Amino acid sequence: MVSEHASAQILVASNRGPVTYTLEENGELTAKRGGGGLVSGLSAIGESDGESALWVCAALGDGDREAVRRGVGEPGVRMLDIDAGSHEGVHADAYNGIANSVLWFVHHMLYQTPLEPAFGAEFRAQWAAYETYNRAFAEALAESAGADAAVLVQDYHLALVPGMLRELRPDLRIGHFSHTPWAPVDYFRMLPDDIAEQLLRGILGADRAAFLTGRWADAFTECCVAVLGGTSGTRIGVHGLGADADFLRERSRRDDVEERLVALREQIGGSGNRKVIVRVDRTELSKNIVRGLLAYRQLLEDRPEWHERVVHVAFAYPSRQDLAVYRDYTAEVQRVADEINSRFGVAGWTPVVLHVKDDFARSLAAYRLADVALVNPIRDGMNLVAKEVPVVSDEGCVLVLSREAGAYEELGDDALVVNPYDVTGTASALHAALSMPTEERAERTKRLAAAATALPPAQWFLDQLRALRA
Repeated sequence: MVSEHASAQILVASNRGPVTYTLEENGELTAKRGGGGLVSGLSAIGESDGESALWVCAALGDGDREAVRRGVGEPGVRMLDIDAGSHEGVHADAYNGIANSVLWFVHHMLYQTPLEPAFGAEFRAQWAAYETYNRAFAEALAESAGADAAVLVQDYHLALVPGMLRELRPDLRIGHFSHTPWAPVDYFRMLPDDIAEQLLRGILGADRAAFLTGRWADAFTECCVAVLGGTSGTRIGVHGLGADADFLRERSRRDDVEERLVALREQIGGSGNRKVIVRVDRTELSKNIVRGLLAYRQLLEDRPEWHERVVHVAFAYPSRQDLAVYRDYTAEVQRVADEINSRFGVAGWTPVVLHVKDDFARSLAAYRLADVALVNPIRDGMNLVAKEVPVVSDEGCVLVLSREAGAYEELGDDALVVNPYDVTGTASALHAALSMPTEERAERTKRLAAAATALPPAQWFLDQLRALRA
């Protein structure tokens, strides 16, 4: 039933919203707005035709929750304090217990299967929290959406929302977009049968389910056929999110990036004559940072001619440090980097320059310096770093790219493609990339940048909206 207060014609639902609040020591709240495809897409909607838009998201930290309690908010944003009242702990169980420790692991195929997963009573309790969390979003969307509104639900955190919302508001046009890979049938069916069915039926509550690549869309369809017998009339779409060329080129020329360039060149040393291999990742288990470092170590072992002539600039920004397995992985990244520097480093040459503090300006500076970009995930829905570096690189760069990244579908022809588990093969690809003639490198970079920016973020969002309404 449509609420008398419902008015929004375009709604986005996601775990993380476009704004975060920080509670200062003096009790004041400060807001920080984010960026990305959804933000620019919704902005384009509002500017173009005056349709009212609303973003529904979760309160993620103390500042967000305090903002909800005080009734502080941004125009066009509805933030939900899902842990309020009798639901304390629901968000943590849904987000860490299910979304990040089960669904993420399934879709990225990360389980060590002799020991995990083991779906027992704790999992069932956390699954109940995931249902509660999704229902809170579905109810908020049902209350806020105007008649025949378009609702775009985002990602694995909210896989049950389309089905729940369909029951509450059959008049709505509902889309779901998966930003991760989708697991192949045999891996997906590790989930308990009833949970696998519930997840698929949740997404199939949407009029349209969309994915970053054809590979992930096909895997979803195959799961639906195996578990349910088909996709129940839900349309399947593919939208390969691209890099925002205009923003990246402008942002990478600002003063703070120039300052980081000077500092990085000093750390690299060698009077500007050293080649630079760059990687920029969060310390996700799926990003494969450790094997990337092992491949670099193998390069230095096999090709001593690169000693003192190359530096690996590796940015591994902390992620999900509230989960022990992520803390352990971050520590292993640091250990391997230290081991390489201890073994090969000499006065005036530090083989690995590792930074773990998130700094976007420094990332852009590294993009500009890159002779080689190493993007070797075990599995990745897309990987925007692979698309951003060729756009920003000053002298052109060679992309060493895992065939398991979604970006491989668009960039594979002009990258050096690797098996992410093959350390020796990745080391050989790094050598080939470092040795590539300047002219070939420049031509590849030009083609990579064109493919990477074919569907910029605002257009990516608008295409989904148009397809949903078609």
